[in-house]
Amino acid sequence: MEHPVSRTLALLELLQARPGLTGAELAARLEVDVRTVRRYAARLAELGIPVRAERGRYGGYRLMPGFRLPPLMLTGDEAASVVLGLLAGRRSGLSVGEQAGESALAKIQRVLPPQLREQVAAVEQTLGLTAAPATGPSPAAAALFALAEAARRRRRVRLDYRDREGAPSERAFDPYGLVFHSGRWYTTGLDHRSGEQRTFRVDRIRAVEPREDGFEPPAGVDPVQRVLESLAAVPWTHEVEVVLTTTLDEARHRIPPTAGTVTATGDGRVLFRARAERLDGMAVMLAGLGWPFTVRGPDALRDELRALAARLTAWSGAGER
Repeated sequence: MEHPVSRTLALLELLQARPGLTGAELAARLEVDVRTVRRYAARLAELGIPVRAERGRYGGYRLMPGFRLPPLMLTGDEAASVVLGLLAGRRSGLSVGEQAGESALAKIQRVLPPQLREQVAAVEQTLGLTAAPATGPSPAAAALFALAEAARRRRRVRLDYRDREGAPSERAFDPYGLVFHSGRWYTTGLDHRSGEQRTFRVDRIRAVEPREDGFEPPAGVDPVQRVLESLAAVPWTHEVEVVLTTTLDEARHRIPPTAGTVTATGDGRVLFRARAERLDGMAVMLAGLGWPFTVRGPDALRDELRALAARLTAWSGAGER
């Protein structure tokens, strides 16, 4: 006969996997009577894992939300998925908090069965990722969750923000959404201090205070597109304007929003505007597009293109005798 403790843990696993099962359904799965199910539920409550029994047609047993997580009953595949997700999040910057991902990973790895722990360790030690690891601080979970809830409920917040120079400011802000891009978390929305749509890095937000003021985002607002456009507009050393001999649809398909903006010129071509810290990289990108183009500015970009052409010519004939 199976030990009652094992059946109690089996009840916990069922409640986590299938909340809302009735007493009769749980009794059938555990091969006990309904009275015993009630006794197992009471035992979980004694362990600090309260179980709520709801009556009615759609009633059943559920775990009550509490102040701490109950012990999770994970299958081998579930545990491996969680560990691999934490590893990927640590690498990409998707995790929150400075040490939360590391401590969660360590806790789960300690309780994995030996064979599964060795298999996960083998993946961790041999896994190669093509993207560069994220650098810089992670956002606080409290700020991230507060912004997500405010965006979902369409409620204004007060931000305690520090810019790239460390200067503090307080802002009333209507968050339209959250965006994760290139290892960073961003929020975008209406900044009441400037009266304009702005994008803020979440790791620079020190505190988020929810307000009861509601708001309606503009029709058709796209937080992802807005963040990409904001990043493309960040000031750089050089302002680039190039006319491309191609269609607008093809330019939008080939040139990512983070690289710059593309607009129709009216004569069947496309005006590409961008900001760049270095012009040698811009020269390589333009050459790689494979379209005829005319540089409007800066003049230094023409010099970089000539230098690139000279290097390619020299390299292509380097092996000739």
